[in-house]
Amino acid sequence: MSKGSTDRSISLEKQEVERYSRHLALPDFSQAHQLKLKQSKVVVVGAGGLGNPVLQYLAAAGVGYITVIDADTVQLSNLQRQSLFSASDEGKCKAECAWARLTALNPNGMYLPIVTTLKAVNAMQHLQGHDVIIDCTDNFPTRYLLNDCSVLLNTPLVFGSVFRWEGQVAIFNYRSSSTYRDLYPEPPQPGSVLTCEEAGVLGVLTGTIGCLQANEAMKLLTGLGTPLVDQLLIFDATQPQMQIMKISNRGMSARVTQLIDYDDFCGVAKRGNEKNENQKTMKEVTVQELKSLMDGGATFQLIDVREPHEYDTCNLGGELIPMAEVPHQVDNISKDKQVIVHCRSGRRSGDIINWLEKNHGFQNLYNLKGGILAWAKEIAPSMPTY
Repeated sequence: MSKGSTDRSISLEKQEVERYSRHLALPDFSQAHQLKLKQSKVVVVGAGGLGNPVLQYLAAAGVGYITVIDADTVQLSNLQRQSLFSASDEGKCKAECAWARLTALNPNGMYLPIVTTLKAVNAMQHLQGHDVIIDCTDNFPTRYLLNDCSVLLNTPLVFGSVFRWEGQVAIFNYRSSSTYRDLYPEPPQPGSVLTCEEAGVLGVLTGTIGCLQANEAMKLLTGLGTPLVDQLLIFDATQPQMQIMKISNRGMSARVTQLIDYDDFCGVAKRGNEKNENQKTMKEVTVQELKSLMDGGATFQLIDVREPHEYDTCNLGGELIPMAEVPHQVDNISKDKQVIVHCRSGRRSGDIINWLEKNHGFQNLYNLKGGILAWAKEIAPSMPTY
């Protein structure tokens, strides 16, 4: 059966008519539209904050075949916004947990969990054959990969993203409409955009944006309503309003002729190489060495570059200068004595040390190896972490 077609030999069963009765009571929403959902195939890439509401509402709405692709496992910090999962799922595969929940929610559908990370070598085989691709990811290489696969497969892409208090939604590559590359022709500089771990995200926001993505997918699948084409919806959770921005179609889809190395395109590989070089040359202290300095009353400056909420949960008594504030507080960092910088695991502190050395000539900075997680494990096992 070709994409978008309706097999007239398939009909709704009696229990399905009852299950979807609130759909069927809507003006202009007929059994034929519900049958379109039943025969539709959707692939959701990412079963996290955005993927959770998308999966729940599309399964509940009666989408007949849903593929969920995610290689991650459930973490405790996910539960603030990923309502498909529970505390007992910690450490389990997100895709497989989602499959179990969707099957229980609506056994009429077919759900396929794929535990993998999409790359150029495997993306087309996993995405082909679907009516809609839904991007619920959180990194730029995968967003560009999904966009290019959407173009090559001629399959519409429902895009969503969140950052702190703001979310975005758009439909790309629908009947020759604009694509993600028309909105963002070039990726941002590596490391210039904070992750959710670093910047934070409002849990309710992911639910709102995910529901909007599911709504756009429903419009594409049923043919009802006006899809969000050549437009970017911007939602600010701190304001009671949404904004719509026009996306100019620059014809970027014509440039997509094959898949590429998206890590290289987005500078991820380069940044990884820089990190490896930094790890070879960056000065470090272990948590045991830091404790000895503290116990011995040594003179040094301890700087914590985590966020205030992280500091409030647990800290080592250092001076709090969140990573984003460091460029504005360079003068508060000593050049005359040893300065030890730390974060949760050592990654953020290593990045900021590299930036300070490169841009401000610091030679006295030391990274706390393993960060506060190593301190909790090696020095203070009873310390609360997150």
